[in-house]
Amino acid sequence: MSELDTIRLLSSPAEMREEMERARRSGRKIGFVPTMGFFHEGHLQLMRKAKADCGLCVVSIFVNPIQFGPSEDFAAYPRDLESDLKLAASAGVDYVFHPEPDDMYGPHFQTSVKAGKLSENFCGASRPGHFDGVCTVVAKLFNIVTPDNAYFGMKDYQQLVVIERMAADLNFHVRVIRCETAREKDGLAMSSRNCYLSAKERSIAPRFHEALNQMKMELGIIKNDKNSFSLSGFLANYSIKLKSGGFDSVDYLKVADASTLEEISDSSSLSRASGIFIAGAVYLGRTRLIDNVVFDL
Repeated sequence: MSELDTIRLLSSPAEMREEMERARRSGRKIGFVPTMGFFHEGHLQLMRKAKADCGLCVVSIFVNPIQFGPSEDFAAYPRDLESDLKLAASAGVDYVFHPEPDDMYGPHFQTSVKAGKLSENFCGASRPGHFDGVCTVVAKLFNIVTPDNAYFGMKDYQQLVVIERMAADLNFHVRVIRCETAREKDGLAMSSRNCYLSAKERSIAPRFHEALNQMKMELGIIKNDKNSFSLSGFLANYSIKLKSGGFDSVDYLKVADASTLEEISDSSSLSRASGIFIAGAVYLGRTRLIDNVVFDL
């Protein structure tokens, strides 16, 4: 028996829900990892944790069209279902839910979830409507899979906070589990879009996380300094460093309260923050990379 014989692939939302209702009636706990596929080690870490915590692990593979803007890479987004199934099986996944867009958004579909204020800054500012699309599809997946736990990586920290808020606001009976960002040995955050990078761009990419860590260290020093400082100047300086380090452009680079995602503008608001979130998005060629560090000062 091959590993693939142990995994069930379903595309029908009704069939998926029926399978989960059967599992729940038998007393099984359901762990869920929503993805857009093209798996890397970061995805597999989420799957293994879901399996270890819950016993039954469900993974969705769905490139969600409504979270992509008109000029974004929906059609070109990397897909490899055969490889994904093999990797999911190796991580102990029990079910893969792989619907088509028509299965999720029928001809009369018109209802969506509004992500709210948490979605308006950072990636949301440059990708209008993105988080509404994310919340809509995740809400649908929660309703279809009905998981006990859902696992999300912290690389997409704004997305994680938005989904936590949505789950609480809409009374979903699910625990959203935060999982540390999976990184390559040189510090680059694992991402399906890393396959777009050329060899030269790949050698430059780790400098992004290095810069964020330098910012973290410098903010720790600034917090203990009684003098006021200009956060706008601080961020502008690091944007210049990133561009001189080989990045083509900086979409954004910001510092915020890790709980509220409200931007921090000066040393007094830095001291009041319950936790710090430094986030950025940069371009290397056609590839948009995001990363962050979340920490207490």
